[in-house]
Amino acid sequence: MDIKNARFVQSLQVYGPYEGVGLPEIAFAGRSNVGKSSMINSVVRRKMLAKVSGTPGKTRLLNIFRIDDAFHLVDLPGFGFARASKSEQARWSRMTEGYFASSGLLRHVLHLVDLRHDPTGDDQAMNGFLRQAGFPFTVIATKADKVSKPQRQRHVHAICRCLTVQPWEVIPFSAEDGTGREAVLSLFSQILEAGPG
Repeated sequence: MDIKNARFVQSLQVYGPYEGVGLPEIAFAGRSNVGKSSMINSVVRRKMLAKVSGTPGKTRLLNIFRIDDAFHLVDLPGFGFARASKSEQARWSRMTEGYFASSGLLRHVLHLVDLRHDPTGDDQAMNGFLRQAGFPFTVIATKADKVSKPQRQRHVHAICRCLTVQPWEVIPFSAEDGTGREAVLSLFSQILEAGPG
C-alpha cells in the first residue's frame, strides 16, 4: 500500500455520524503516551497530521483521519494516565467503550504497547476485552528504536507471554526510524482486502 492522501476529518466526544462515514475503520488503542499519534503521522508520512505531545493524556477525543478516500483511522483516547482525574479517566473509558459498541465499520484494532516495558494491567485488560468482544487485533510494539536490535526479541517474547500472542503476530514499530512501517502498510492492505469479518 502506498498512501497518497491523508487528512484529519473530525474529533468526536461520542461516536456518531461524521463526514465520509461508511468507509472501513481501523482503530488505534493503547495507553497514554504509547505513541498512537506519532505512529499515525509516521505511517502516513505527515509530521503534524495527528497532534503529538510529550504530555500523557493528550488525545482526549475520538480523532478520525481519512486515508486515500478508502478507509478511516480512528485514534482512541489513551488509557491508564494516572494523573488524570478519576472522572476524566471514566469519561475517556466511556468514549472508547462507546466507540467499540457503536461502530459497525470497525475492521481491525491496532493495540499499541511500549516495547521497552512489560505490558501493564491496563494493556492486559484491553487485550482481554478485544478477545472477549471478538475484535480482530494486532499488537504493535512501539518505540522500537529505543531498544537495541539484539534485545528486541527478548522484549517481544515478554509481550507475547503477557498478552498470549505469538512473536510473528507482534510488529515492532518506531516512528523515529521507520521500523515496522512497511509491515503496518501491508497489514492495512490485508485488512481492506479481507472485507467485513
